[in-house]
Amino acid sequence: MPEKKTLERAQEDAREGKAPSTQAGEFVREEMEHIREGKHGARSTKQAIAIGLSKARRAGVKLPPPKEGKVSQRTRKQAERNYAQGQTSPGRKASPRRARATEMALQREGKQAASHSALSRQARASARSRGAANRSLAAKKAARTRARETS
Repeated sequence: MPEKKTLERAQEDAREGKAPSTQAGEFVREEMEHIREGKHGARSTKQAIAIGLSKARRAGVKLPPPKEGKVSQRTRKQAERNYAQGQTSPGRKASPRRARATEMALQREGKQAASHSALSRQARASARSRGAANRSLAAKKAARTRARETS
């Protein structure tokens, strides 16, 4: 179950008309904080991000599942289920036994997945796979946003 603060931040982003991925970013941020606090760990940065996106979908963020071929079929199906669950009845808790099992499994994992260097590596790898044109567009958009925020 996401924290109240995280839900409020995501709802504020939605009210401001920000993209679903921006809203979901709040859940990913919360997940990274949990790992840094030592609440639990993650096997990789990718897993930590996936947990955050899953929470976002289940909380009702209109973040569609990844397209076919982008991830494994199993991951895509799970994302579809999370999305459907979030659109119909957001905020339902998992059974205590299941929640505890998940928590215990994650506690056995390391804490390096949320380190600044790991996040940086993940971001760079993700950007590389998207291609030069896409990176260029993202940089131009970032520059426009920065110009707007400073003025």
